[in-house]
Amino acid sequence: MSRFVQLFAAIALAPGALGATLIASHFAGGIYTLSLASTNCSSGTLSITSQTTGCGATPGWIELYSDSRKLYCFDESWLGSGSSAEFTVANDGRLSLTGQLKTTGNSVHGLLYGGTDGRGFVATAEYSPSTITTYKAPFSGAKQLQLEKFTLAQKGPNPRQDVAHPHEVHLDPTGKFIIVPDLGADLIRVFKIDASSGKLTACSEGKADAGDGPRHIKFWKSANGLQKAYTLNELGNSVSAWDVTYPTNDSGCLSLAKTQTLSTYAPGKKGGSTTKAAEIRVVGNFLYASNRADETFGSQQDSIATYTIDAATGAITWLEAANSYSYYPRTFQFNKEGTLLAVGGQTSSNVAIIARDTKTGKLGKLVANVQVGQKGRAGEEDGLSAVVWVE
Repeated sequence: MSRFVQLFAAIALAPGALGATLIASHFAGGIYTLSLASTNCSSGTLSITSQTTGCGATPGWIELYSDSRKLYCFDESWLGSGSSAEFTVANDGRLSLTGQLKTTGNSVHGLLYGGTDGRGFVATAEYSPSTITTYKAPFSGAKQLQLEKFTLAQKGPNPRQDVAHPHEVHLDPTGKFIIVPDLGADLIRVFKIDASSGKLTACSEGKADAGDGPRHIKFWKSANGLQKAYTLNELGNSVSAWDVTYPTNDSGCLSLAKTQTLSTYAPGKKGGSTTKAAEIRVVGNFLYASNRADETFGSQQDSIATYTIDAATGAITWLEAANSYSYYPRTFQFNKEGTLLAVGGQTSSNVAIIARDTKTGKLGKLVANVQVGQKGRAGEEDGLSAVVWVE
């Protein structure tokens, strides 16, 4: 790292300045450290401070564990094999490769689960092989533990639903269940975790509407203990709310029952033939979902849908569409304070930092922006793939 870059990073994170570090992955193989420097939440500078590789040919998803400063990157390689990676994150955000996991490839998502600390095993979701796979940690040299192959009794109504397509492995808030939205099967698959062995046991699925194509899921809990979940439906360009019921004993399963589905567009509007909803986030009593290729705010300026969550019932209501300041916003994440949103534009291959009003939940002006790596092609698996805050 040059002296200029080191000095810039130090200034960006100096006391008294609004400084932050982010990490972004790119489908071309690069993992980038970004530095945000600003004196307020209305303007700033975002720059690339370092770059590395090690997460195979096609890094598709990254998970950061802040307490251990470990970053896990999952390789979406379509070549029949993959090389996911573990990195240690230094104080200045630079990454050091500390482990690699050889996989069968096409891992679109992954995380750690189980064991004595919740990180004794690794789970991945493979989109086209129609599988989820588990491994025994540590990451480097981990051996395959379990493989679950999904099939369809019949094809779904959307041409992309020719086979099962698990798109995420998500831990519920208790860490006792792994939830798998299946875009091809229109199901939310549920697996109970044996923490000591890492074994997953299938439970009853939550059933989405035909053609929804659920992609990702997030959980929410009311002040009085009501538990809800929300799914992002990529093919239906919608979000769904689900009642979550936990078992009364350790031998039971979590169950999901769909209660509501709303479009990712304002009432009376809908997406076009190439639009695809991508990501979902919950912050307090607000829900957010990104739309790819809708260009609601002009050429290559897609939208983020915002909803309010009823504090008592968990029901969602449309609030507004906001500018994502990107094209194909595949990934986005809020900082811990909820004051800033980092959006990763897949095709525009940029990271945009957007101000957020914590009271109204509305997104505001562009604070900072930087292009990361080479731009992608609309509708293709290239460009920027994921972004996270280092907090």
